[in-house]
Amino acid sequence: MKLAEFDYELPEGRIAQHPAECRDASKLLVLERRSGAVNHGVFRDLPSRLRQGDLLVFNDTRVLPCRLTGRKESGGRVELLMLEQLDAGSDGECWTCLMQVGRKPAAGSRLLFPGGAQAEVLGREGENWTIRFAPGGDSVESLLERIGRMPLPPYIRREDTDSDTADRERYQTIYAREPGAVAAPTAGLHFTKQLLGELSEQGIESAQVTLHVGTGTFLPVRSESVEEHRMHSERFELPDVAAEAIRRTRERGGRVIAVGTTVVRTLEASADEDGNVRAGAGSCDLFIYPGYRFRVVDALVTNFHLPRSTLLMLVCAFAGHAEVLSAYREALREDYRFYSYGDAMLAIESS
Repeated sequence: MKLAEFDYELPEGRIAQHPAECRDASKLLVLERRSGAVNHGVFRDLPSRLRQGDLLVFNDTRVLPCRLTGRKESGGRVELLMLEQLDAGSDGECWTCLMQVGRKPAAGSRLLFPGGAQAEVLGREGENWTIRFAPGGDSVESLLERIGRMPLPPYIRREDTDSDTADRERYQTIYAREPGAVAAPTAGLHFTKQLLGELSEQGIESAQVTLHVGTGTFLPVRSESVEEHRMHSERFELPDVAAEAIRRTRERGGRVIAVGTTVVRTLEASADEDGNVRAGAGSCDLFIYPGYRFRVVDALVTNFHLPRSTLLMLVCAFAGHAEVLSAYREALREDYRFYSYGDAMLAIESS
């Protein structure tokens, strides 16, 4: 397939810059997978779209406030996007990061941060830098919680630092638990405690997996042939209790409903040819595009994704290429808001 087949025109003003006032007040476009029929609702009405015995699977990764601003010893400003801890020992914590800086620092030079924290530059491989924080102070995660900022996507613009307080709450699912993501699993941003309670009362079960969303989620597809693209790798864990919940759902004839593309990739990467899901942990680099045969997921809750993105390709693979792009055009006509802070879609078989 050609990359251009996943393009569409989106006016800049339709990119949501702020979340809806209430999480579950977002619009919900319901796309029937077989017929391509579309109807509209509000996200808080999700329980009426599901049925007793269904299973919602959530990604419980927690976004770190991993944008860290400091300066070089020479005084130049530096901004880091902290990616992953490599190790921790008596000589400090080593992390990989992306770095925005005027003049690239030399290996062995120091970076200085508010409150006295310091890090040594160890080297660079490609776009990723490795730095080591001096021992004796707060852990890096504590440092990030204290002075870091949320890693909002580049299409969300903020004019001041005061808005970070609100983003720390809203660019995070209410069930986030496992720290490690640099981007939110945005389909989950629409859920509230009340909505989760209503779903449970209706007999709809839930399970959690973890996939730490990495910077690769924002990387553009550069090859004109979709099949030539190589997917980035992200760490995941699928607990025994989640695998068992999926098995029970299958036995009773319920549907497995993935909340977000990260859950789809985790479940499908952990399944055998018969759809049996194995518990475990590892790295997921599964690339799903039209032609893929789904083995686990029966329905998908997701947001509206960027043109030419791997996320849009996954949704097209699940609900039909022409059907999804037609639904996107319908969403534009109906004033839906797009991307991370935007509205939601439910792709599901008609009842």
